[in-house]
Amino acid sequence: MEPIFSAVSNNANHLYTLLRCIGFASKASVQLTPDGIRFSVEENRVMQGLAFLDKALFTTYTFNPPTTGQDANDMDDEEQDNTIHPQFLVSLSALLETLQIFGIGDTNLPSSSFSNPAPQSSAAGAFANPALLLGRSCTLRYQNIGSPLSITLSESGITTTCELTTYESDDPSFGTAAGELDIPLQRDAIIMKIIMRSAWLHNAITELDGTNPTVLSISASSKKEPFFALSGSGGPFSESTVEFSIDKNHHDNDLNHKPLTRDGEAPSRRTKFAPTVTETFQVTPPSSMGSRVKENYRFALIRKAARAMAAATKVSIRGDIQGVLGMQFMIELGDNGNASGGNLPNEGVSRNVSFVDFRFVPLIDEDDGEEEDEMISF
Repeated sequence: MEPIFSAVSNNANHLYTLLRCIGFASKASVQLTPDGIRFSVEENRVMQGLAFLDKALFTTYTFNPPTTGQDANDMDDEEQDNTIHPQFLVSLSALLETLQIFGIGDTNLPSSSFSNPAPQSSAAGAFANPALLLGRSCTLRYQNIGSPLSITLSESGITTTCELTTYESDDPSFGTAAGELDIPLQRDAIIMKIIMRSAWLHNAITELDGTNPTVLSISASSKKEPFFALSGSGGPFSESTVEFSIDKNHHDNDLNHKPLTRDGEAPSRRTKFAPTVTETFQVTPPSSMGSRVKENYRFALIRKAARAMAAATKVSIRGDIQGVLGMQFMIELGDNGNASGGNLPNEGVSRNVSFVDFRFVPLIDEDDGEEEDEMISF
């Protein structure tokens, strides 16, 4: 009998790197889909992380989903979407230990100043030793509903197989929101969107972490300074702030080179500004907020995304009108062993870039330090 799912990767380090980014919880929810494997973790319904292992990361990917049992001959085409995408819980810590059984780990990577250390300080650092990847393969297999998740690692003729017990969740909503995080980010009510190099965010959070804060405040405005600032407060030391400012000299030069108006005068200064380090900077707060978006989050939760910050090349920071914070990290994974000589670079981008997502619920009030968990509903 064919298994429900089987996949082979020739680079277990890619899988380890992505899953390590969400390794802040002991268990993960796993969902098998035709397009890849979704691993999601959460903490007390105020923080969630999602890592998607796209089928392109595997040399072979086979998915034979079970069905609801209804006879396909008795259904119209519109009704034949009765396949099941199996979903179960698995020990994420055990899976990570299994993937590094042949030495894939943090020993060859620099440490971070975070108390929850990130394995590397840049995307390139995660793959700095290609010799570690030679001759290693990883096979994932899920035979039937309720079967263990089997992981087989092979290197230089040595093969190790581990079977991880799978569990069903006691949560009645488990599996009802396939492919989505439970903490809702209102895509039609985004009031802040910032895209920047992840290293800038990682460095800023590292600096703030040195004062051991309990609250992280994010402040953004496109009209007045500080345009984008991160502040840490509530710890044993005084409040500290990292501000991302604009390059005023560069901005003035841009104004000087603008074409003259019909009256022969230079156009007036633009009313919106963007910090120099950002690629995209869109801040559109509602009138009730004035010209600035500002929200508070528990610093300990933001710290748990440190590994993703360190491994990623870019980060997209989004906030909705309810204050929910979304961070999407773009992680470059090299050529995955499937390079075609570099003749088609655009093809390689989609294959070798993966994303890790986090959602954070804001604090109701900076003083009482409580999370707004009543927001979570699906």
